[in-house]
Amino acid sequence: MTKNELRKYIRMEKCKYSDGELAEMSDRVVAQLLGMKFFSAKVVLLYCPLADEVWLDESLFVNWDDHKVLLPKVVGDDLELRIFDGFDSLEKGAFGILEPVGEMFTDYDAVDFVVVPGMAFDKAGHRLGRGKGYYDRLLPRLRNAYKIGVCFPFQFFDEIPSEPHDVRMDCVVCGGLLRQTVRQKFPKPEVFDSIVVA
Repeated sequence: MTKNELRKYIRMEKCKYSDGELAEMSDRVVAQLLGMKFFSAKVVLLYCPLADEVWLDESLFVNWDDHKVLLPKVVGDDLELRIFDGFDSLEKGAFGILEPVGEMFTDYDAVDFVVVPGMAFDKAGHRLGRGKGYYDRLLPRLRNAYKIGVCFPFQFFDEIPSEPHDVRMDCVVCGGLLRQTVRQKFPKPEVFDSIVVA
């Protein structure tokens, strides 16, 4: 399948599930993320989902104490990183996504851990987005971050179309077994406690 054919296939697959079923699958993904014990990371990038993406539970946002939680904000053709200052500081932005209005964050090398949505992922850690290229432009800047792709089980494949310049995920969480990709080790091992397969 081409990239566009795969995107069309995924959209059709999503239509087979009710909102409740997608919510249950999201809960399983969040449970796996919480089980990974990455809360010693200092700077974490999460996301506010579109209606058909894995929903990140509030618990992922509030377990960080003195740590910085970042969210992306669409500005033109790019994603800016903004500091998350609480749910009251979010407002609807591009594509109807809740976006932060907090302080801009530009120290990309300081980001330890990033949770990345996508249309599809594969066993090698390749990611297929929606075709706008927002994360394709952002991810190369996050050189030190451990990158976790999140998706529903029907979005995970043995292999998807990819390009040589694509930034691969270190791990993909899809609500089943945690899918460790070809990058087996954290780039900054001292930052993280351990990976636990839920």
